[in-house]
Amino acid sequence: MSNTSSSSSSIRAIVTGHTRGLGEALAATLLARGIPVLGISRNRHATLASHGDATFDQVELDLSSVEAVAQWLRGDHLQRFIGDAQRVVLFNNAGTVQPIGPLDVQDPSAVAQSVILNVAAPMMLSTAFATASAGVADRRIVHISSGAARNAYAGWSVYCATKAALDHHARSVTLDASPALRICSLAPGTVDTDMQAELRESTTDRFPMRERFVEYKRTGKLTTPHDAAVKMIDYVMSDAFGKTPTADLRELP
Repeated sequence: MSNTSSSSSSIRAIVTGHTRGLGEALAATLLARGIPVLGISRNRHATLASHGDATFDQVELDLSSVEAVAQWLRGDHLQRFIGDAQRVVLFNNAGTVQPIGPLDVQDPSAVAQSVILNVAAPMMLSTAFATASAGVADRRIVHISSGAARNAYAGWSVYCATKAALDHHARSVTLDASPALRICSLAPGTVDTDMQAELRESTTDRFPMRERFVEYKRTGKLTTPHDAAVKMIDYVMSDAFGKTPTADLRELP
């Protein structure tokens, strides 16, 4: 699978939730390949700038606040970062697995925050990205999806629903056939991140599948963030990306 069809200096990438887990691995891998990165997260990352010589820009932004995201998008930071790139990629990675549990134990405020972070923010950023990159020859949007988008799980109704929303968003955007724009809602598989730890720390009455995730960790069946990031970036930069609006890293050749 080809890593890129143009030089890394002509590519720029935006990664949300870049301070830990898969987002951190994505940003580090992109920077190591000489691709400038704009990281968007609630906090700054202290050490990522040392990964390669590429430009690393960071924005502190609460992606669970519609008002904060809207205010930032009214500025020109995104457009200035894109600049004269020939290819630009948006990784909508930030997300949460909370709230975990059946309806009668969910906090309504937590439900709202999850929907904003998992759905509203990536959709808002995608719309702004499409506008800001209108003159770019190759534009790519990656929603970080999940197997939970395609399968329902007890105790995970909010997460399943929000990830399914991103899948359907990608399907609809594909039908729009916007010039030079590719999109895919891409599931990375079971990756050893803080989200996995949250699931293992939950209780079986809230998340009946807890023991399965404990077993994944115990038997070494979790993919490392680095390995998932490398495979994801290779796919995203390939000619195959965008030919299908949803995909799973575990099913790619």
